[in-house]
Amino acid sequence: MSLLKNLFGKKEDKIKSNEDFWIWFRKNEKDFFNVVKTSGDFEKDFFDKLSPKLAELKDGYFFLTGMINNNTAELVLTADGNIKNIVFVEELVAAAPNIDGWTITALKSPLAIENVNISMGNYEFNRENLNFYYTVHPNLPDEIDLTIVHDDLNQQNANAITNGVYIFLDNYLGELNFATTIDRLNIVGKEQHEKELIPIEKLKDFLIWREKEFIEKYDGIIHSTENDSYNMLEAELENGNPLIAVVNTGLLSWEDKASHPWILNVEIRFSPDGNGLPNKDEYDQLNKLEDEILMLLKDTDGYLNIGRETANGTREIFFACKEFRKPSKIMPQFIKKYAGSFQISYEIYRDKYWQSFNRFMGN
Repeated sequence: MSLLKNLFGKKEDKIKSNEDFWIWFRKNEKDFFNVVKTSGDFEKDFFDKLSPKLAELKDGYFFLTGMINNNTAELVLTADGNIKNIVFVEELVAAAPNIDGWTITALKSPLAIENVNISMGNYEFNRENLNFYYTVHPNLPDEIDLTIVHDDLNQQNANAITNGVYIFLDNYLGELNFATTIDRLNIVGKEQHEKELIPIEKLKDFLIWREKEFIEKYDGIIHSTENDSYNMLEAELENGNPLIAVVNTGLLSWEDKASHPWILNVEIRFSPDGNGLPNKDEYDQLNKLEDEILMLLKDTDGYLNIGRETANGTREIFFACKEFRKPSKIMPQFIKKYAGSFQISYEIYRDKYWQSFNRFMGN
């Protein structure tokens, strides 16, 4: 038996925690450093080894690497702009030990405008051919609605130019800022712009100013749902099945919605009866699951339960949140806990004025 072990080698333990990952990385960091330092076979000798280890920890990690100087390599761990994974990247990097010769960075950092020159196919993306303007909506005063103008955009190349602009902004603003500070983004050509153009190098200062205003305006605002009233709304779907919603309609009229700009939408699929609704046992279990989420996402901590909607074998639960990190962390726990009973998925997105829920407000 010992001979077989020697012949085939010891199987590596599966990565189960951030600490496990960094223990493994330290064992291999010298080989990885040499690959980066000598511009070796990145795919074979670095990426193909790192990717499966990160995947053992969690899906959704991406990474970049390169030399900062002659003696220091950098590993950038990124969520590729996926809001739900940002907190996991941040926590993984926060758990990293000090490793000589390495700098470990969470998320792509912002770059100076002179260092951002993206080439894609026949198109360039830089401060020479990009400008912007913003649109003010009187009914949505805190909304950041940007239009980026690229000199070469036309009907034929709109998709390619749009992709390039997104990559430019991701590098120029940095991954976190790009993912969290812009509410609406339009991309047009120079013949389509409607307002006076602003040089793209002023975009960072504009966003910093708007975010500072926003934070000062809503800092410390909380809302207690203890005395709120929930109304039951019913509708008939095209297939004849009922849709039943229980909604905090008073909260939907709250004037400080923008203080909780992140929406958590939890979708739970169950085995429906003939009308698309849960049976008694499933109904009780769905309510138990919802109560558990409510215990973790409390209104006094900045998580407001807007309500729920049930139809066609699906229940959706809606929260408006001050931030996105805690919801991102707790939802995988529920997916794992109830995997044998329900199929659960969730989305987190930015909607400062809760326009997603206008359908509950009638005319």
